[in-house]
Amino acid sequence: MIRNPLVQAGIVLGLGFGGFADGIVLHQILGWHHLVCVTEHCRPTSIEHLQRQITQDGFFHLVVWLISLAGTVMLFRAARRPAAVWSGKVLCGAMLAGWGLFNFTEGLIDHHIFGIHHVLPGSPHQFLWDMLFLASGAVFVIAGRRLTLPERDNLLAP
Repeated sequence: MIRNPLVQAGIVLGLGFGGFADGIVLHQILGWHHLVCVTEHCRPTSIEHLQRQITQDGFFHLVVWLISLAGTVMLFRAARRPAAVWSGKVLCGAMLAGWGLFNFTEGLIDHHIFGIHHVLPGSPHQFLWDMLFLASGAVFVIAGRRLTLPERDNLLAP
């Protein structure tokens, strides 16, 4: 169990920021997918369909905004603790681990279990993109966890 309030806040912030990275980069900038894709290439078939996709993405962004807000509140509460130990490395590591948890969980649920969208739907490499998204989550969690460990506990430290 993670008892360090700085790590807890960082994980929650990472979950939110990971959601924003997904929504902003993959949904909006690249336009690869939306929260719910009902066509093979996730392209809207009408203005109404596009409006529905935008609304669904908006609810997704609202949720990750609320998660980020909760992480910010947790961070301020952690700062008020008299014995709080602050470390930018630990906070960044926890946020990276939280981003990884987002990628892995969202990828597993949305891409594989429910199939409501894929990273790059309609691509001949759709499964590969989905697996790379899961792998990025695992790598982020492992790297983030390593950054949160004290140097004496970090077996990989030089």
